[in-house]
Amino acid sequence: MNIPDGLKYTKDHEWIKIDGTTAIIGITDFAQSELGDIVYVDISTVGQEVNEHEVFGTVEAVKTVSDLFMPVKGKVLQVNPILDGSPEKVNEDPYGEGWMIKIELKGSTDGLLTAAQYKELIGK
Repeated sequence: MNIPDGLKYTKDHEWIKIDGTTAIIGITDFAQSELGDIVYVDISTVGQEVNEHEVFGTVEAVKTVSDLFMPVKGKVLQVNPILDGSPEKVNEDPYGEGWMIKIELKGSTDGLLTAAQYKELIGK
């Protein structure tokens, strides 16, 4: 199970890479493995401010559809364009080409988990 240090995590299995006032968000390796083969990513919140814990999109796997929860308050700046034609990138490279959105940070990051805390949460 890949859980990189240097990222922050949520109890809802999203990861966030913070760079100044912007951040990139995706789902964890654990989440994509639990979902199975991802066939569609639906994110229509570009340009919107989304509060922490609110849904910013959905991910559809062969067996289920799952909501994507915003780890911090922020304005959605961009959706990963690769996912439109290649949603399987989330399975293949969840921390790289499979990222989901880029945001402008608008809130606190205090509630996020470290890699060690996230490993403990999922029992790894």
